[in-house]
Amino acid sequence: MTFEVSAALSDSDRQWVESLLPKLDAKFQAEITRVNGHIPYIANDGVYQTFKDETGKAEDADGIAWWTNGFWPGIMWQMFHATGNETYKTTAEHSEALLDRAFDEFIGLHHDVGFMWQPSAVANYKLTGGERSKARGMHAAELLLGRFNPVAKYIRSWNLPGSEGWSIIDSMINVQTLFWAGRETGDVRFTEAGKMHCDTLMNNAVRPDGSCNHITDFDPITGEVRATPGGQGYESGSSWSRGQGWAILGFALAARNTGEQRYLDTAKRVAHYFIANIALTDAKSLVDFRAPAEPVYWDALADVIVACGLIDIAEQVPELERHLYLDWAVRILKAVEAEWCDWAPERDGLVQMCTGCYHNENDREVPMMYGDYYFVEAVLHLAGKAMRIW
Repeated sequence: MTFEVSAALSDSDRQWVESLLPKLDAKFQAEITRVNGHIPYIANDGVYQTFKDETGKAEDADGIAWWTNGFWPGIMWQMFHATGNETYKTTAEHSEALLDRAFDEFIGLHHDVGFMWQPSAVANYKLTGGERSKARGMHAAELLLGRFNPVAKYIRSWNLPGSEGWSIIDSMINVQTLFWAGRETGDVRFTEAGKMHCDTLMNNAVRPDGSCNHITDFDPITGEVRATPGGQGYESGSSWSRGQGWAILGFALAARNTGEQRYLDTAKRVAHYFIANIALTDAKSLVDFRAPAEPVYWDALADVIVACGLIDIAEQVPELERHLYLDWAVRILKAVEAEWCDWAPERDGLVQMCTGCYHNENDREVPMMYGDYYFVEAVLHLAGKAMRIW
């Protein structure tokens, strides 16, 4: 039984968290009306980019198979759980049904099926027990299991030509769908494949100092590491901050979902590295901790993902350790809220300054909907109102 961090907040922190709840409700109620049944992604000048029409093709993405499309229904399920407002439930169910097109088309799906169906279909099943939602979640889990290389023991990422050996640190979140499927069915294939993948990344993507590779390129036959491409960070050997966030949250969730202490220890090691870096920048994250000093690029996405990870760690460690992780989670969220949140209900996009890729100016320091998801999840956990989607 893990500890609920909401009970450990100071009175002032609890008041701050509670002050955000009506603001979250006002923001997302207004956005539901504006997005009008579509799935949003990036807000430009306070207006979300959404699907253009019923075919599911997006302005700037890969249509209905775009990897972030599960986070909007995820926000809706979190807000429904916290408020009981049926509008959130209806919106989440509609978005989940839209994602059936991705199953039908298949092309474009890859390791991110966990991101797509865990916060949509699996969340629905956990809250309502709906069998159709369970089937969608299991479909996603089977697709993810099909990407597992049983010789080299990793889940292949993406579908790029020549990338058969690639596995990225982001997959530490997607692998939680395998653990859910294993618990739900009792089928050890899911659980054991998930653990082997976690062990492979723990031993090869996480460096001794707690920093992480984004991409690890394995020989698909021997499992030997061939290269560590820079991916969305500055370069090979650098330290993409959101990758650190995926590792912190992913290994913390893996520890929760498997009971394996080695995953919690890994999450803590990466967390200590991340905290040491943002301590130098007022609890705000650079896009890459090993990039040149100029220009300065920020990533609020890394911050809110890490906040979720630190909260999860805090819930799993003994009392005398807890304050480090919880205090830093609150500090990070307060910094994001004070400087990088747009609370105006008439404008789309809550968390600003989110960055997709260091070298891509099109999605650098912009509001991204999945940044909003992790901010909501973290705040609701602190309020004791979040559901455990993962």
